[in-house]
Amino acid sequence: MNDLVKQPHEKELFGHPVGLYVLFFVEMWERFSYYGMRAILTLYLAAPIIMGDPQSGFGWSNGETLSFYGTYTMFVYLTSIPGGWIADKFIGQKKAVMLGGILLCIGHGILAINTEWAFFTGLIFIVIGVGFLKPNISTMVGGLYKQGDDRRDRGFYVFYIGINLGAFLGALIVGAVAAKYGWHYGFGLAGIGMALGQIVYMYGIRYLGSVGDFIGKADSPNKDILKKPLNKVEKDRMLVMFLSFLIIIVFWGAFEQAGGLMSLYTEQKTNRILSFSLPFIGNEIPAAVFQSVNAFFIIVLGTAVGGFWHKWKSKGKESSSLFKMAIGVIIMAFGFFFMSKAASEVIMNGDEVAEKSAMIWLILAYLFHTIGELCASPVALSFITKLAPLKYASLMMGAYFAATGLGNKVAGFIGGLSENAGDFEVFTGIAITCTIFGLLIIAVLKPLKRLTHGAEDMKGTNNEETEGFELVDY
Repeated sequence: MNDLVKQPHEKELFGHPVGLYVLFFVEMWERFSYYGMRAILTLYLAAPIIMGDPQSGFGWSNGETLSFYGTYTMFVYLTSIPGGWIADKFIGQKKAVMLGGILLCIGHGILAINTEWAFFTGLIFIVIGVGFLKPNISTMVGGLYKQGDDRRDRGFYVFYIGINLGAFLGALIVGAVAAKYGWHYGFGLAGIGMALGQIVYMYGIRYLGSVGDFIGKADSPNKDILKKPLNKVEKDRMLVMFLSFLIIIVFWGAFEQAGGLMSLYTEQKTNRILSFSLPFIGNEIPAAVFQSVNAFFIIVLGTAVGGFWHKWKSKGKESSSLFKMAIGVIIMAFGFFFMSKAASEVIMNGDEVAEKSAMIWLILAYLFHTIGELCASPVALSFITKLAPLKYASLMMGAYFAATGLGNKVAGFIGGLSENAGDFEVFTGIAITCTIFGLLIIAVLKPLKRLTHGAEDMKGTNNEETEGFELVDY
């Protein structure tokens, strides 16, 4: 197609559609607000006990805080199912993202009010807002690329860097502001970030063209797809997607200790004192700031890991999405062995911590968690857009995020075990369990790949395995 007649979403910048960068910055600011708020959430709730701050939070125990955190993050992602379903069935992805952004602006704004009712009301708006925005913006990223376009995986790596740039800045800046000026100033700053994301979306929506429009519209070329039943190939691929969700639950059930158990561990049992002073922070690093380490490593390593897998595939080696996800689980698991080492250094004097662990073990854990995440998470997002039937595109992405939410709930449950079982036992148990699980996925890789019917190899035309299956570009 001549550049003069390209659709808006087909115009390119740095080898990718311009729309990718619009969605990049929208998601960056949305994640700034979400991860900024998440970085201080558990610390705020437990502040009267763990920080001796009777003017803040609710004074919940570690177990109560982690249980609430797991439930909250679970619902954040579970609402992606109705958010995706409403987009597929009624309004399309583009309008769903707009609605989600508005709800998130309202929710974060309410959190800035220093009252109990505002705290819970703000969280409800955030839960619903993420449910509309999260699955649909990710689906639109896949929609920017035609079926079989090998840039799609790399596009998701670019998008994923945007997610984590926002997460890095949010945890770092919001955590520092909350520590210096107060919790609700931190919550308010997160809201400003979301408002900026909404402005970017409203300005940049022109560059998305028809991507994200409701396919049931009368003038949509794909409107008849909503009425067609799934064929065998599509059903097999749906089965593989549901099985891949189990990987997602296990991965995030371990990984999300970062926002729960590891956050509280950092506050209570990690030596965060520096030999020098940092601007705005001083010589003691706030525990919430460590939430930015994972995102920093993703920004630094994201393109390197994506490039590694691209070269790996070019050499003809195993590079299926399921294989990458399994490897990601194993690498992430090894990060918890460093947390086991950290826990072994802690010396208790009754209920008091007499000697804390070194920061280096925490940093190394985040490094391995990050590499594992880069092998699993952006690949999983791309995998869903390759396998999901068009009429269920957002719903299946919503199901993916729901699996992430269940993983968060599992994380809260596992983290709560540390009160009785102990940190060392929990960290080591996670490491061993996830390593074994990843190896089991690799062992059954071949039959799972057969059920995808070559979805990751297709170049936009039918073949024997997909005979009778109509390929439709998103």
